[in-house]
Amino acid sequence: MKNKFILCSIDEIKNISSKSFFVKTENKILNLMAIRSGKKIFVYINSCPHIGSPLDFTPGDFLDQKKQYILCSTHGALFRIDDGYCISGPCQGKGLEKVETAVNDKNIIIKLNLQSSK
Repeated sequence: MKNKFILCSIDEIKNISSKSFFVKTENKILNLMAIRSGKKIFVYINSCPHIGSPLDFTPGDFLDQKKQYILCSTHGALFRIDDGYCISGPCQGKGLEKVETAVNDKNIIIKLNLQSSK
């Protein structure tokens, strides 16, 4: 089963910015968010741990005004960019589901833990 995907080129995400993606796997479509900070890329499932709603205000807009935290548009919860840990809001102490990520030849590669439904 294939579990590595090219998400996009690193150049498609501006520094200290975010973008949303939909990735189709064998069994489902995943809604992902990617945040770039310098040469580092952080990818999470776009789902608030409080009630499961998407975090973005508008597609791909995940950061607070100061671009220091990921902001949940539903409850105002704040998550650290580097590990997805919630520091403020109704899901404080919980975290976003992180996606394993690497940058290879300027492409952002994600590795998903896929389980076959067969």
